Amino acid sequence: MGSLRESLNRFKQQQEKCQSTLTSIAAGSKTSNRTTTPASRVAPAAASTLAKNPVPAVKFSNDTERLQHINNVRKSPVGAQIKKVIDLLFESRQAFTAEQINEACYVDVKGNKAVFESLAKNPKVNYDGKRFSYKSKHNVRDQKELLRLIRTFAEGIAVADLKDAYPTVMEDLQVMALKAGRQIWLLSNFDSQEEIAYPNDPRVPIKVDDELKQLFRSIELPRDMLDIERDLQKNGMKPATNTAKRRVMAQNGNILNKPKQKKKKKTEISKRTKLTNAHLPELFRNLNG
Repeated sequence: MGSLRESLNRFKQQQEKCQSTLTSIAAGSKTSNRTTTPASRVAPAAASTLAKNPVPAVKFSNDTERLQHINNVRKSPVGAQIKKVIDLLFESRQAFTAEQINEACYVDVKGNKAVFESLAKNPKVNYDGKRFSYKSKHNVRDQKELLRLIRTFAEGIAVADLKDAYPTVMEDLQVMALKAGRQIWLLSNFDSQEEIAYPNDPRVPIKVDDELKQLFRSIELPRDMLDIERDLQKNGMKPATNTAKRRVMAQNGNILNKPKQKKKKKTEISKRTKLTNAHLPELFRNLNG
């Protein structure tokens, strides 16, 4: 903060100096016009020269905008500065020292005690005594570790708890849930509409509540498969069978039967056949050709 104030003070001094210089130049030109000394005869020529070649406008430091931005960041509430640092850690997924954070987002962690203490205690930040890094709820870094984690939650894990694990976690969840992988199930909670990830592993024991079992067993299914298929379609599911088509084919006698297996043709032994059991001549009495 001290270095920033010194820079701003120097900038103000430069402004005041430039302003005083311009004021003195204007005052000098007015005085020269009023005097009647011989030297005043030269003043109109000098004035005309200045009119033709005006003094270029004073350009202040290009660093002014950056200094103002730094000042605004450091004067902002502690919560806003903490959010700025956490966003930096989340997007980069790298560890930063206090000096590196200052260079990256202008938050003076080292010089602001309140910011430092809040950042070090934040549940989304890991501080090892020197560097700050982002801390997700579950420490997984790739798809393999993600799948291993989901398989430990037989009753499902909220997708919201996985969103900040690593940058491409949502894409990996979709890939694992596709038919090609089918390693997990992504289902929505009817009450909160929150997505839950379930492991699709027959080795994982799943506990089902007795109330749910009774509810399942109390549902009476239609006796006709046509009604079952119709109910499935109403709920947006595609039946695996097509009873109507099968019945039409049965009425027309077009049900495909299994193809009959062709009888294998017995190979006959001729004189050209190479005999390996020549010591048993009774086996080869009836030779063809």
